[in-house]
Amino acid sequence: MRPATAASSVTPGKQAEDLIDELGITTPDEIDVDAIAYDAGVEVVYDLLDGCEATLVGYKDQATATIRPNSIRGRERFSIAHELGHWRLHRGRSFRCRVDEPDQNLQANRDVEKQADTFASHLLMPSALFNPAVAATKRPGFAEIDEIAKAFDTSRLATAIRLVNISTLPVIVACYGKAGRRWHVAASDVPKRWWLRDAVEEESFTYDLLQDGKACARLGKQSADVWFTNDDAGEYEVLEQCIQSTGDTALVLIYLATEAMLYAKFDPSVGNRRYTSSGSYVPRRPLGGR
Repeated sequence: MRPATAASSVTPGKQAEDLIDELGITTPDEIDVDAIAYDAGVEVVYDLLDGCEATLVGYKDQATATIRPNSIRGRERFSIAHELGHWRLHRGRSFRCRVDEPDQNLQANRDVEKQADTFASHLLMPSALFNPAVAATKRPGFAEIDEIAKAFDTSRLATAIRLVNISTLPVIVACYGKAGRRWHVAASDVPKRWWLRDAVEEESFTYDLLQDGKACARLGKQSADVWFTNDDAGEYEVLEQCIQSTGDTALVLIYLATEAMLYAKFDPSVGNRRYTSSGSYVPRRPLGGR
C-alpha cells in the first residue's frame, strides 16, 4: 500500500474512505481500527502518557502509535485513527497529539491536526455507512447521536461533529461555558449570514443547563434571536438541544427550523466585516487583541 502524502490532491477524508473500500468493509462492526493500523505498518500500544493522549514515532515503513488508555473506547479508537492519519498524510514526522476530544484541534487550528481528525472521522464513520444511519433518524438529537455513536463505537462529540460535516442537515454544533462560546462548527448549507452569539442568552435551554443543571431531553423550539445576532432573527425559529459536556461546558445542537432561513438575504450588519456605500473593510482590533 503506497502511503499518501500531504501534497496529494486527494482529500484526507477521501483517502480514509478509499481505504475502507479497499478493505471491503461493509458494516460498522468490521472497522477494526487496531487491525487496519497494523496492516498499514503501525503497531498500536497502550500506555500512560504525560501531557498528551497519543504519540506516533515511525522509521521507514514501520511506526508505533502509543495511545493513552481511556474508559471510553470511542476516544481510544479516534486516537488510533488520528495517528494512522498522520502516518498516511504526514510521514517522516513524529507527533504528540491531544486527540481524546476533537475540539482540542478545532481550537488549536493546526492544519495537520485537522487533517488527521478528518481522516479519522471518515475512517471510523465512512459516508456509505454513516449517512444512511443519519438519514434514518431524519433530524437527530443527542439520543439518536448516542445510538449512532454506539453503532460505530465512536464518542458522542466525534459523532456530532461528523454529523455537521456530512452537510445533509442545516445544523450547528457548539460548545458553550458560562463565560461564552468556546467553539462551533456549522454544516456547509448553514448560510454564513447567520452570526452565532458569543454568550448564552437567558431564554435558551443551554442557559438553564449551565446555571441550574436543568436537563434538555429533546430538541425544542426557540426564537432564532436567542442564538443569532441578526436583526431579523426574531422572524425565524430554530431547534435547540443541549447536554452536559466536559469541564462545566454544554454541547449544543442548533437546527435551522425553517427553509426560509436557508434563503434569507445577505445581512451586512453582522460578522467581522463592515459594509459601506463605497465598499467593505475589516475593522482594526484595539491594542491588546480585544
